[in-house]
Amino acid sequence: MAVSLPPTLGLSSAPDEIQHPHIKFSEWKFKLFRVRSFEKAPENAQAEKQDSSEGKPSLEQSPAALDKAGGPKPALTQPPLKPHPKFLKKSHDDGKARDKAIHQANLRHLCRICGNYLKADRHHRRYPVHGPVDGKTQVLLRKKEKRATSWPDLIAKVFRIDVKADVDSIHPTEFCHDCWAFMHRKFSSAPCEAYSSRNAAMEWHPHTPSCDICDAARQGLKRKSQPPNSQLSKRLRTVIDRARQARRCKRRTQDRISSKELMKKIANCSKIHLSTRLLAVDFPVHFVKSISCQICEHILADPVETNCKHVFCRICILRCLKIMGSYCPSCRYPCFPTDLESPVKSFLSILNSLMVKCPAEECDEEVTLEKYNHHVSSHKESKETFVHINKGGRPRQHLLSLTRRAQKHRLRELKMQVKAFADKEEGGDVKSVCLTLFLLALRARNEHRQADELEAIMKGRGSGLQPAVCLAIRVNTFLSCSQYHKMYRTVKAITGRQIFQPLHSLRSAEKVLLPGYHPFEWQPPLKNVSSSTDVGIIDGLSGLASSVDDYPVDTIAKRFRYDAALVSALMDMEEDILEGMRAQELDDYLNGPFTVVVKESCDGMGDVSEKHGSGPAVPEKAVRFSFTVMKISIAHGSQNVKVFEEAKPNSELCCKPLCLMLADESDHETLTAILSPLIAEREAMKSSELMLEMGGILRTFKFIFRGTGYDEKLVREVEGLEASGSVYICTLCDATRLEASQNLVFHSITRSHAENLERYEVWRSNPYHETVEELRDRVKGVSAKPFIETVPSIDALHCDIGNAAEFYKIFQLEIGEVYKNPNASKEERKRWQATLDKHLRKRMNLKPIMRMNGNFARKLMTKETVEAVCELIPSQERHEALKELMDLYLKMKPVWRSSCPAKECPESLCQYSFNSQRFAELLSTKFKYRYEGKITNYFHKTLAHVPEIIERDGSIGAWASEGNESGNKLFRRFRKMNARQSKYYEMEDVLKHHWLYTSKYLQKFMNAHNALKDSGFTLNSQGGLGDSLDLEESPESQDSMEF
Repeated sequence: MAVSLPPTLGLSSAPDEIQHPHIKFSEWKFKLFRVRSFEKAPENAQAEKQDSSEGKPSLEQSPAALDKAGGPKPALTQPPLKPHPKFLKKSHDDGKARDKAIHQANLRHLCRICGNYLKADRHHRRYPVHGPVDGKTQVLLRKKEKRATSWPDLIAKVFRIDVKADVDSIHPTEFCHDCWAFMHRKFSSAPCEAYSSRNAAMEWHPHTPSCDICDAARQGLKRKSQPPNSQLSKRLRTVIDRARQARRCKRRTQDRISSKELMKKIANCSKIHLSTRLLAVDFPVHFVKSISCQICEHILADPVETNCKHVFCRICILRCLKIMGSYCPSCRYPCFPTDLESPVKSFLSILNSLMVKCPAEECDEEVTLEKYNHHVSSHKESKETFVHINKGGRPRQHLLSLTRRAQKHRLRELKMQVKAFADKEEGGDVKSVCLTLFLLALRARNEHRQADELEAIMKGRGSGLQPAVCLAIRVNTFLSCSQYHKMYRTVKAITGRQIFQPLHSLRSAEKVLLPGYHPFEWQPPLKNVSSSTDVGIIDGLSGLASSVDDYPVDTIAKRFRYDAALVSALMDMEEDILEGMRAQELDDYLNGPFTVVVKESCDGMGDVSEKHGSGPAVPEKAVRFSFTVMKISIAHGSQNVKVFEEAKPNSELCCKPLCLMLADESDHETLTAILSPLIAEREAMKSSELMLEMGGILRTFKFIFRGTGYDEKLVREVEGLEASGSVYICTLCDATRLEASQNLVFHSITRSHAENLERYEVWRSNPYHETVEELRDRVKGVSAKPFIETVPSIDALHCDIGNAAEFYKIFQLEIGEVYKNPNASKEERKRWQATLDKHLRKRMNLKPIMRMNGNFARKLMTKETVEAVCELIPSQERHEALKELMDLYLKMKPVWRSSCPAKECPESLCQYSFNSQRFAELLSTKFKYRYEGKITNYFHKTLAHVPEIIERDGSIGAWASEGNESGNKLFRRFRKMNARQSKYYEMEDVLKHHWLYTSKYLQKFMNAHNALKDSGFTLNSQGGLGDSLDLEESPESQDSMEF
């Protein structure tokens, strides 16, 4: 009787090591079930359905039926059997998984690169695709000074195949000896050209029903099918199959036993690891297997886990990987020492809680595995105790991650051996021996660049200047990339040494000094500000919620995030802060809270148009927002101790740029759109604390922001006040111009940011339904929404310039004797100005200017200038009045110009009230023709508000905007230095280099250079650069080196 089987349940062609042990049994059981069911089948069963095509046999026919297809049909016909659907689905899934396993097993016998059969090599030489190169290849690469140290890098370089993204179910994991030899011929110095057996790379695809790999393996591995022998009984075939299967199982078991014994010999850990026989509880076999090493079969000691989730002892797996190869001993999955990880904590806790017996003869105690070492240490005389390798119960830490004391302890024996060798062979020079060992280690790993630098240090030549020093030289001398690179190549060509570092080294040094490098945290987190810390230069409009109806902002703006910039500034001053704590005899480990006082400045830079650069049509006027760290104090006991104070608060070296924009400072909408996100960040920082690691200790910082570095025009812009020609003359009080002229001295500060906001709401809503004049008088000149909080103060620089312009006007009026003839024509007034300019140029060497500036104001406001002007005034009485007016002004000026008037000019500070009243009296009497019913803004602030501000802040000059004004010339120089085709990138470069210019870390290098230069230190030809390399006098860099 012929028995038909479904095709999914036929004998599989899978290798024996992959087939499940119960597959054969289930097949024969199904056969018997089919035969018995046929015997009990009724005679009137339905006939079998015929196939649609006569040439193709039915899928339900057996091989015996196929042989008799051409002869007469047998008398007994069998009905088709329909298995249960659940059984068919399960068998289909099993067949699918079995096909994938067969495909993956066939891949193990193929080469990854050329696709050839690996067993064709008689010596069974094969190499893992993922792993380090072998010793012979490493020697060859070292001779050729190649940097590749692993097979993936070498295969990618030779065959242009990326094997790092391979999948085990698609790609083979080994390659043949022919490909290995091809790589050797490729890197060897043989004259003949290397030959490859395959021109194109082998393409690998996932398994499909029509897979070429499985078909080829099935045709190559199976013998040619023979016609069945009818004389051979069914029982005899069964006996032969069982005998063959038993021989295969026996051979496989012997191979497995031999490989396990080999790995046990390699591990050789019977004296340092605990046997599973010492477990106090008789656990199930599966549990014991899970807590034991799969190599040595001992209890896990210092367990590690591979990528394939197998657990071993650390020392066992490391020894096996070193000798057997880079693959897992259990499943032969690629595995490297760097892939080993510690198991989960729950597994380690279960392992450490196991009860083990003490192996000492005189001891019958049972202790946990965690306390086993402590217990064994009590048996000092016993020689049969076992100690597992991890004495601390945790993974062994890397040498570089230990403390200095732990490093000394671990390397104590090696240090003694090196010292003994140095005493014996090198005369006790331990340093040279260690440096030589390090040099040889670098050479062995093909790191020749670091080895050359180390060798240069050993021979006393040095490795050149540090990248930070080269960066300081480039930034402070305003060298462009091409200029610096030309200097670098010239010095290297003349001296033969790399004194200056290349540009890529400078870019690496820049990252440490720019915002976005140091990690930090805010407690509580800043509202509406991202918690990411690696934020560098961002667009000025980022963070602005725009809508369709918003004002169109046509500008280019680049800025740092405010909190990241503050962190970078604090880390730049780390040495100064720690030194200040030592100077105040405070402990270095104090974590705060530190209070940081920040001065904010914002000012327009005027016309900055350049011929280069392209981009949108934006205004060629620029605005810069910057800040200065003025003071840092720490709470110690019941008082605040000052650990840092800026010595030169008005220098451009300490005024750090925060935002650069190409916009007009009078454009209220653009200024609001760009500075609003920045102001939102500042407001969020006021109610939070910064957590920053400084000096290895996590410290806390609080910030106090004082917006004092604004001139008169910008204060009125950001506080929503009317322009400077308004009736309301002052930004500090509510006085009108008439009230200020009638009462020159006695006024107090009444304006504030909160009050201006309230007045703006009144101006916007007009709740009392008043007329325009009445409403204007109620809000005292507030006509726009204030968006930046400023501290009511006086800008000392612009105050000095404004007062000098007023004195310049008084000189002209005194020359024309306006006190006698107040109705002079416009031509006569121009003639007075020309006479004054000509005389000042002749006597004081003051060239006429179109607009008053700081340098002209400093030269004009002197007693010598008054003496020269008096030569043009005929009246002696006017001479005395003019000289007294200038003398009083010069006595008052140091009070608002000095950084600390209480220390620098205490006498002028005490006499300021008297001098201001006398000055006001002269203006209202001798110069009544000029100041009757009117007064200038700066004269009013000088006479009325200086004492109150000094009493509140202690200084006016220290909080001025002079540092921001001094940075205007830096903007033009940095823009010329970083000329780019795109204005976007140009603004980024200007902001970056301006920030680096204000770095205190780089300033220390320049200060040391200037100190050496002042002491007469020069580099001669014997010392290094020679006389021909005087950079400061080279014609190409003379303009860029100028300060």
